[in-house]
Amino acid sequence: VRGGTADQNLILLDEAIVYNASHLLGFFSVFNSDAIKDVTLYKGTESAEYGGRLASVLDVKMQDGNDKHYSVQGGIGVIASRLKFEGPIKKNDGSFTISARRTYADEFLKFSKDTNINKSRLYFYDINVKANYRIDDNNRIFLSGYFGEDVLGFSTLFGINWGNATGTLRWNHLYSDKLFSNTSIIYSKYDYNINLDFGSLSGQIISRIQDWNLKEDFEYFCNSKNTFKFGFNSVYHTIVPGLVTLTTNATTSELNLSDKYAWENALYFSDEFKVSKLFSIGYGVRLSAFSALGPGSFYTYDASGNTIDTATYSSGKFVKTYINPEPRLGFNYILNEKSSLKWGYDRNVQNLHLLSNSTTQNPTDLWIPSSNNVKPEIADQLSLGYFRNFKNNSYEFSCEVYYKNLQNQIDYKDGAQVTLNENAESSLLYGIGRAYGAEFFLKKKYGRLTGWVGYTLSRTEKKIAGINNDTYYPATQDHTHDLSVVCIYELSKKWSVSSTFVYYTGNAVTFPSGKYNENGQVAFYYTERNAYRMPAYNRLD
Repeated sequence: VRGGTADQNLILLDEAIVYNASHLLGFFSVFNSDAIKDVTLYKGTESAEYGGRLASVLDVKMQDGNDKHYSVQGGIGVIASRLKFEGPIKKNDGSFTISARRTYADEFLKFSKDTNINKSRLYFYDINVKANYRIDDNNRIFLSGYFGEDVLGFSTLFGINWGNATGTLRWNHLYSDKLFSNTSIIYSKYDYNINLDFGSLSGQIISRIQDWNLKEDFEYFCNSKNTFKFGFNSVYHTIVPGLVTLTTNATTSELNLSDKYAWENALYFSDEFKVSKLFSIGYGVRLSAFSALGPGSFYTYDASGNTIDTATYSSGKFVKTYINPEPRLGFNYILNEKSSLKWGYDRNVQNLHLLSNSTTQNPTDLWIPSSNNVKPEIADQLSLGYFRNFKNNSYEFSCEVYYKNLQNQIDYKDGAQVTLNENAESSLLYGIGRAYGAEFFLKKKYGRLTGWVGYTLSRTEKKIAGINNDTYYPATQDHTHDLSVVCIYELSKKWSVSSTFVYYTGNAVTFPSGKYNENGQVAFYYTERNAYRMPAYNRLD
């Protein structure tokens, strides 16, 4: 989104962070549409209550369930099937919903005569649950959770499982007609597990990131012109970068990379102020504080990646703390009953970073926190948009331009190994970046034929000391052209057909420009970082 990498999108499911939002390496979303009530995407100036990522916020809310009567619904597909059950806990006062989904491509593998194939595994499942209960007119509680896992394995030789788990306990309280509060205790976890079994050699690799979050939000309706939001949240991060167990000829050895701990806190305030019927202002500020914590040994590296100092901290000791203000400001001016202009500025700070030296997000990519070596990433964004509805609001059109200035961007030295590396930070390089572009969107909202077209023209570049002679080069996720077309046609009240087309410029990649022999060995010659392109991607469903 607007030049961001996969880890720079904050994806929330009932306030809980989802660290990997895809099944089967990106072919499916982790979000089961049967369980979803509302989805909101912020890619410009979002409210100060959101933070921790540079590019966007995807806020997903689960359905509350039917508090009037019980119902069951489901669907059978060629790839996956789903089932949903909902109903009242107490009529008009409480309800629940349970949704489940599973693919069964692995069931077809059993028909193969090849024993390696018929013993292979290839499926995912996910379960969404939510319950709510109204205690009285001023108090309501919600409990929701998500559990999902992907299972991929070839015979008994190799297997990898990865998945998310989230849980949210939320209490809504109405102090008065003007003051409302939302108190949440939130749990998030993402992990992967790799298993190997080659007879004399077997092993297991485990990695995990886990959060506990306390969040308090207040909303105060001061008058008809002002709505204040303020609150705080406090997150304790635990990152297990890798636990490796290998067994060779009945001898077991372990490699246990040091766990990493961090404490992230934020205070925020925002206000939506209606200056007049035509003009409104949204402003706010978020103050974030991120602390790397012990126990563990923390290394300091020079520009070449050599260790120049080592310090050991006991459990709970503060190693390094970063404090950053994050202001937000937006204007909305209604030109007439059909069109409006929007302008916005916001600063976002990110303290959790995903390390990957491949062109796509993988389940085994490594999350690391800001530390004494890795500084928080910072993005300052300016955006300007024109929005218009026409033909009795049957169509909506928008055009937005944006520019982002990026600080403390991360890239890797040539040949860097970041997975299962205790000193992964020694392989990192730092610099600045920029992202800019124009987005066009046209949507038909009503009629038998509905759909939309979205097109983005953009550039995303980095400038890292030690790469490309310290000049700007395309970031891996740089897509010059990005086009999406969606069409839905209603044949009758019972039948509809739909189609989706996507196209985007291929990722920027680094390939050798030549090769030569040196003492009988083939050596590759590299010129510039990300100087080549993968083929353009397009797909029609």
